[in-house]
Amino acid sequence: MAAGVDNVHEFTVSELSAALKRTVEDAYGHVRVRGEISGYRGPHPSGHAYFSLKDDSARIDAVIWKAAFARMRIRPEDGLEVVATGRLTTYPGRSTYQIVIDTLAPAGAGALMALLETRRRQLAAEGLFDAARKKPLPYLPSVIGIVTSPTGAVIRDILHRLADRFLPRVLVWPVRVQGDGAADQIAAAIAGFNALPAHGGPLPRPDLLIVARGGGSIEDLWCFNEETVVRAAADSVIPLIAAVGHETDYTLIDHAADRRAPTPSAAAEIAVPVRSEMIARIDGLARRGLSSWARGQEGRRTELRAAVRALPSGDEVLALPRQRLDGATHRLPRALAANAGVHHAAFARVAGRLTAQSVTGRIVRERDRLNWLARRVAHGTRIEGERRRDRFAAAAGRLAAALRANAAAQSSSLTRSRERLGALAMRAAVAIDTLIDRRADRLEHAAKLLTAVSYHGVLARGFALVRSAAGTPLRLAAAVEAGTRVDIEFADGRVRAKAEVRDITGPAGMRPVVRRRTRRRDPDPGQGNLF
Repeated sequence: MAAGVDNVHEFTVSELSAALKRTVEDAYGHVRVRGEISGYRGPHPSGHAYFSLKDDSARIDAVIWKAAFARMRIRPEDGLEVVATGRLTTYPGRSTYQIVIDTLAPAGAGALMALLETRRRQLAAEGLFDAARKKPLPYLPSVIGIVTSPTGAVIRDILHRLADRFLPRVLVWPVRVQGDGAADQIAAAIAGFNALPAHGGPLPRPDLLIVARGGGSIEDLWCFNEETVVRAAADSVIPLIAAVGHETDYTLIDHAADRRAPTPSAAAEIAVPVRSEMIARIDGLARRGLSSWARGQEGRRTELRAAVRALPSGDEVLALPRQRLDGATHRLPRALAANAGVHHAAFARVAGRLTAQSVTGRIVRERDRLNWLARRVAHGTRIEGERRRDRFAAAAGRLAAALRANAAAQSSSLTRSRERLGALAMRAAVAIDTLIDRRADRLEHAAKLLTAVSYHGVLARGFALVRSAAGTPLRLAAAVEAGTRVDIEFADGRVRAKAEVRDITGPAGMRPVVRRRTRRRDPDPGQGNLF
């Protein structure tokens, strides 16, 4: 077997790659392939175009050389389903096969793009992309939450751009941004940031969220087109910036977000202002405010001067009132004399009607009216006293009846309470007798148990209890020195003795075993918190 292997022709890597290239090209030559364009980002600076053709279960690399690309009437577009005609060949540098395309013909929209368009129309009909739902971004957020992969270049670009401008506190929620489970992680991260308490929590709640990822094909960015991610972005209470892919990449989260950034670095520029520009703007506003205040003060000072010139002097203001005062001074003596004459005439008319007889008649009338009122008061007082007396008698009768009824009720209640007390006393006596019997049974059982476990029973079986002279029990021979006096207790009495020879080897030469306690190891502290 080994000899047969040794006789096989030996190829170099280049020779084997060239042989495979000739085999593929000779076997297939020109072929027509139908598939969906994926990963197309425009022509390379060299003029060539590189992308992939795929269907639901396979993909193949494709290349269009510069000369063929210039002759094509149909330009490649990502997600476009086409029929490509070309030559099948290999690329030895990566040990892959590829198709060199000569012509392209459209075959309809790709399956992924059709699904994306259907989902976009469905979510737009629900109002998730309406401009009225979008929230304004905070001008200077103190905390920014970033949902992205912690190992990619995106997070470094964002942090670098934030540091160049106005670096706030940044919380990173690490997620997968491609592959299975990525959509659920992204949606959970957005919901998790929104679930943080606004005040007093261990982690501050972000003022702004950035969902970021670098560029890639439509398959790589597909997790940002999932319905769970789009709904999480639309339901976010915190303003959200979507920075997925490059400027030409559009995903559904871009429509649901409050703001779309063409790149992750642009998202950082949108999120915070430039510190130097903000300081310069504040200085400019301060200077403009001071200048405006100075101009306002100067304008008010000018208006005050003009108003002072327009106001009349003090003599001009007081001239007319002074003239009216002089006129009133001349008319005052005549007016006082006329007023005194009018009041004197009125007094004379009243005095003429006021005589001694009229006054006496009025006094008599008022005295009669007073007597009449006194009689009415006495009569009313007597009637009110009789009414009060009748009401008091009725109330006294009701009170006596109530007292009798209450006494009867209390007597009946005392009789019932006495009968209940007697029944309770009988029940208590029975309960006490029962409790005493149970305690006696428990005491007897405990006495039997004490007798069973007492060392006196052990002594009755032929054993002895050795104590020191102080009365302390001795359990080991090592505790007894030669010449020590001991007290030995048997079942029928005690004997004092003196130790002579000590043998601590124990039965069959066994010695006591000392077990060492092992220190308990601390549990694994586990992985630290990413935050």
